[in-house]
Amino acid sequence: MRIAFIGLGSMGAGMAANLIKGGHEVTVWNRTAAVAEPLVAQGATLAATAAGAAQGAEVVHNMLANDAAVREVILGSVLDALPAGAIHVNHATISVALAEELARTHDARGIGFVSAPVFGRPEVAAAGNLNIIASGKPAHVAAVQPLLELLAAKVWPMGDDPVRAAVVKIGGNFLIGAAIESMAEASALTRAHGVSAADFLEVMQGTLFSAPVYKIYGGMIAEDRYEPAGFKLSLGFKDVGLARAAAEARRVPMPVASVLHDALLESLGRGDGDIDWAGLARVAAARAHLKG
Repeated sequence: MRIAFIGLGSMGAGMAANLIKGGHEVTVWNRTAAVAEPLVAQGATLAATAAGAAQGAEVVHNMLANDAAVREVILGSVLDALPAGAIHVNHATISVALAEELARTHDARGIGFVSAPVFGRPEVAAAGNLNIIASGKPAHVAAVQPLLELLAAKVWPMGDDPVRAAVVKIGGNFLIGAAIESMAEASALTRAHGVSAADFLEVMQGTLFSAPVYKIYGGMIAEDRYEPAGFKLSLGFKDVGLARAAAEARRVPMPVASVLHDALLESLGRGDGDIDWAGLARVAAARAHLKG
């Protein structure tokens, strides 16, 4: 299948590599072309523009950073280049409002749209073990299902409305952020009473909270290790903003989201936007006047 992959950051590069390994003809584009060199060595073709990558593609995948990037790249150029009948698969975490707009715009142009955001960190993407939430018209989802299976340990169907997958991703990222914030605050509490974050979190991970989120992010908090970032704190701030906007649109109170928003904003104010969002622990420690 002729595939275009747009956006080769820490997640997208591994995903594109798995499509190449699956035997597909993959053309890639990224703002910084140099990051595409390993994929070219594996057999990908590097396009000079996003529109150039999309020309003649049967399916275009994108893993872009935010609403603004999706609007600029997909609505600004890629849709005009795609042939009628092609399918666009969005893996980015985007707002509910943009998911609705993309569905309308694609439908008007005779182009399929599948909302397929992912759960997983860069190493999981590279291993092809993501969890992908997929929604869209059944024929479009079925057409790209084999491609999604190359990227995922499991594809979770979420119906025919692209908004459903988008809001599941938003809700899931909110839960991750809330878990990190709760571990950060609890670790600050135990440290203030002489129990290290490592000792406290080891007990929690071995008893009450053995899920991957607690093990991965708890491990980072225990080690005070937030670089390299698997998911930047600035992106976490963006995604909590998406949750709050989606909640406001339907009059859904989310008081914990407001607390999390403020903690992330405080972290950004400290200059921590580029560290992993497990670095929320630094704010919790600073509030308690704990060093390190």
